[in-house]
Amino acid sequence: MTTSSSSSSMVFVTLIIVSLLVESSSAQLSTNFYSKTCPNVLSTVKSEVQSSVSKEKRMGASLLRLFFHDCFVQGCDGSILLDDTSSFRGEQTAGPNNNSIRGLNVIDQIKSKVENVCPGVVSCADIVALAARDSVVFLGGPSWDVKLGRRDSRTASFSAANSGQIPPPTSTLANLINRFQAKGLSTNDMVALSGAHTIGQARCTTFRSRVYNDTNIDGSFAKTRQGNCPISLNSGDNNLAPLDLQSPTFFDAKYYQNLVNNKGLLHSDQVLHNGGSTDSLVETYSKNLDTFNSDFAAAMIRMGDISPLTGSNGEIRKMCGKVN
Repeated sequence: MTTSSSSSSMVFVTLIIVSLLVESSSAQLSTNFYSKTCPNVLSTVKSEVQSSVSKEKRMGASLLRLFFHDCFVQGCDGSILLDDTSSFRGEQTAGPNNNSIRGLNVIDQIKSKVENVCPGVVSCADIVALAARDSVVFLGGPSWDVKLGRRDSRTASFSAANSGQIPPPTSTLANLINRFQAKGLSTNDMVALSGAHTIGQARCTTFRSRVYNDTNIDGSFAKTRQGNCPISLNSGDNNLAPLDLQSPTFFDAKYYQNLVNNKGLLHSDQVLHNGGSTDSLVETYSKNLDTFNSDFAAAMIRMGDISPLTGSNGEIRKMCGKVN
């Protein structure tokens, strides 16, 4: 009993220490971090994001997703940007990212422009955070003040990216809640952040099972989606469908209206409105765009606080795809 009690106490103390370290790191971030060292960084990033998203609306969703996938593995540290080498395997070819993440070239373009303005000052991790916000705003969504001061990781983890930390499209509601809670995000945050699926597209391989097997799906919607997603495995795997069938290139609350009508594209979308604990919040967002926008912005700020590298930790990469 004494040993067990002692072990439990040690675990509890360790959790407190980890929590304090995370809070300490995020506390070092600030919205005016570059006000003196790189005062033009915000306008430089914004200009490049607008240029890229105006050419391809889908890129806005891709840049937003890149931030999410970065933050959920090792924290918001730019680790997802590190390219594989002969002696190193990063996160880009892990299951949730392989043939799926997009926008790395856009981040590289932004980094190049920022380096011209103020070399060696702004991290790639911060650029990803800013690009996500600017993409949302450009597509009609809310704005928020991005906290800055993250530094770039010198490492990435293929195994961590493959471990389920990034919830798969087959997730249950319980799994979604648990995965977000593990990152310090509430159930409310999870439902709000899921609203990012109001923009962008998904590959057939991520929604095939739902449109052929799920019962909580509108029949005509399922048949439409089956039209470009054959039931045969490996057939049309990369065919695309909008995550929000109503307004896939505009950031609004139509995603939640779709869920209320059993027209969520992914299984992990529809579980948010399927007789469970999050139904009422989905219904609130479906009727009140202002509430959704406010909650989404607040949740994005909290997600940006996940285990950042600050101070003398990490580095400021010269090129986002490789360590200095």
